[in-house]
Amino acid sequence: MRQIFFFIVAFFAAPFIHAQTTGAQKIAAFNQQQQLLQSSPYKNLQWRLTGPDNRSGRCTDVYGIPGNPNVYYAAFATGGLWKTEDGGENWKPLFDKEATQSIGNMAVSLSNLDIVYVGTGEANIFRASLPGIGMYKSINGGKNFQHIGLENSGTIARVIIHPSNPNMVYVAASGNEWTYNKDRGVYLTTDGGKTWKNILFESEKSGCIDLVMDPSDPNTLYASMWNRIRRRWSDPMPEDGDYIYKTTNGGKTWKKIVNGLPDTKLTGRIGLAVSRSNPNVLYAFVDDHHIKREPRKEEYDSYERKVQKVVIGGAIYRSTNKGESWEKMGEVHDFVTPFSGTYGWVFSQIRVHPKNENRVYAFGVSKVVSDDAGKTWKQWEATDTTSAWTHGDNHALWIDPQNTDRIILGNDGGVSITLNGGVKWKNFFDKIPTTQFYTVTYDMKQPFNIFGAVQDEGTMSGNVMNTFGVKPDTSLRPWRMAPGGEGTQIQIPADSPNIVYSSSYYGRLMKTDMNKGRRDGVRRFASFDVGRIDSLRGEWLAATLISRHNSRTIYHGLQYLYKSTDGGDTWQMISPDLSYNNDSAKGIYPYLIYHQAITAIADSDVPGILVVGTDDGRVWLTMNDGKSWSEITNNLPKNKHVAKIFTSAGQGAPNLYLALNDRRQDNHKPYFYKLSNDGKFQWQLISSNLPESPANVIVEHPDNRNILFCGTDMGVYMSKDDGKTWIAINGNLPASVSVNDLFIHPRDKKLVIGTYGRGVYVLDDLNVLK
Repeated sequence: MRQIFFFIVAFFAAPFIHAQTTGAQKIAAFNQQQQLLQSSPYKNLQWRLTGPDNRSGRCTDVYGIPGNPNVYYAAFATGGLWKTEDGGENWKPLFDKEATQSIGNMAVSLSNLDIVYVGTGEANIFRASLPGIGMYKSINGGKNFQHIGLENSGTIARVIIHPSNPNMVYVAASGNEWTYNKDRGVYLTTDGGKTWKNILFESEKSGCIDLVMDPSDPNTLYASMWNRIRRRWSDPMPEDGDYIYKTTNGGKTWKKIVNGLPDTKLTGRIGLAVSRSNPNVLYAFVDDHHIKREPRKEEYDSYERKVQKVVIGGAIYRSTNKGESWEKMGEVHDFVTPFSGTYGWVFSQIRVHPKNENRVYAFGVSKVVSDDAGKTWKQWEATDTTSAWTHGDNHALWIDPQNTDRIILGNDGGVSITLNGGVKWKNFFDKIPTTQFYTVTYDMKQPFNIFGAVQDEGTMSGNVMNTFGVKPDTSLRPWRMAPGGEGTQIQIPADSPNIVYSSSYYGRLMKTDMNKGRRDGVRRFASFDVGRIDSLRGEWLAATLISRHNSRTIYHGLQYLYKSTDGGDTWQMISPDLSYNNDSAKGIYPYLIYHQAITAIADSDVPGILVVGTDDGRVWLTMNDGKSWSEITNNLPKNKHVAKIFTSAGQGAPNLYLALNDRRQDNHKPYFYKLSNDGKFQWQLISSNLPESPANVIVEHPDNRNILFCGTDMGVYMSKDDGKTWIAINGNLPASVSVNDLFIHPRDKKLVIGTYGRGVYVLDDLNVLK
């Protein structure tokens, strides 16, 4: 009988608490990674980008050059900075050699177009946003960059360059996402980034989320501060301290300008815009959480939860005296439901037409325009029937002040450009591969298809033989939408590649037959209706697993583990609540995020043996298919998110590996573990020489148990000695690309990685890594 490594041990929690990873540590980690890349025998490794080619990723900022229709810049949440010099026909990445792919905002000096400043760290603070590492500067139009400080700022919301002095730059630093820190507020450099001074600071809780300059007086600036933090169980909630400040002396002194604005105890993020044609006019997009109305009967929100309250959402305020007083003009919510609602924390962007102080643009899930200074609003959509559609969730807009018909838009799908004021749009999804994958998996077709959960999109699928930028073989599946939501673990039976098990949101599992239509082919399992059944909690990436022994045996995890032996026809709960079930780690509607739930499931070659992990750091073992459970968290650091569990297959004593992720505490230590099999039954840390970057995934080579592959927020690595040492295998990948998931196809032995910001890459022949 095979030796079984699983065992029962008494639980004791190791109270390891790690401080925030500092900017200096992030820089040191990147330098370490650069050394690993240079010394790697695979530094010239060529990964093939397979796609997708029908979506980019979340665009956080766009920029153009006044009067020049050829040059545009586009910044992405986790996809770096891109530039075109031919009006969008060709785009090139500018940030592939830098320490982060997360861009918050950027600016080009209009007095010297070669000078570009980039603020890193997306300020929208999504559940999977990646932090930045401060400010960068280019003096040659983006050909190369130099890091110039503010490495502890976490996220950067706005960069403003003085119109005639490119060495004078103001930065809105919004701070860490998950923890409080002092490096936030408004910063100023007067020497091109050599030194910085914090010129506006409220507290370690409040950062600057928007900053605008009076176009007629560069000494006059307006800053909006935002008291916010994201919790593992909660989106940002309204907290006191969301004030607007004004300076008239370049930041030497500031005053609050809140006359006429709502009470900040129930407000959130505030976006600002100043009129170029009349600088006395200033607009504020206030995320207002005061109650607007009672919910309608059977009204559900974007995450399929029953609505419990409806807030004002986007409230538009206007000042005609440079902020000395404000008047509420209108609201942007119900008529474009959902516009921002209770997730205005990710939007609140507003712009004014450069030549018309009364034409105002506001951005949320949709984009809207007002021609009467914000009193009334209408959808801003193309009127030309030949126009490309524009993606939802809008975050950035730039209007050419010399030709106001020329506009570039940034949204969750990527970049769109209009040359006629929005009558007709053109997208560039097939030019900028910045798609954000949470997970990737495969089917057993020949050649196989890749499936993955994509932020802001849903589940997507494409054939492994597709190559980005190359006309696809029409006999192969092009990249397209597939069954499932944007946050899901996907499973396809080996013997039924048309069947897909996936979740919509928060573990609401469904089974889809792709050979049938959407109406007839989808079966939703009502017993997993998280949000409609109040007692249930399901993670964003709720764990689902098809048994390696029987393709009709399915496991699915909420806070409990469920099992079906008939392909989902019936389900049985086979565990108690496996989380800590701590009331203090549960959110309040509508800000709640379902937490304390199962994130990883692995089975064994021995039927009935399962290992399960939760997002609050617990690891459990059953040797009898759920009849009894033993906690094996043991000496693991406490309360870390279990990102992945991997168990060996084949002959011999199987190995058990674990990836723990603590990014949600701004701790970047890479926690990769192996369960010892020497009788001590403890977890052994095998991160060894990996740079300090959060751990996402680990797998074992199917033919050689000494060879491991892992993905972190800073690339992909392999070990040939069971984790004692690691080798960087990024090759032609961006240096700081986040690798969220990976697999080795069991039949074809292709290594596939799903990146969070640069799409899906394939290594076609593992033999090149011998």
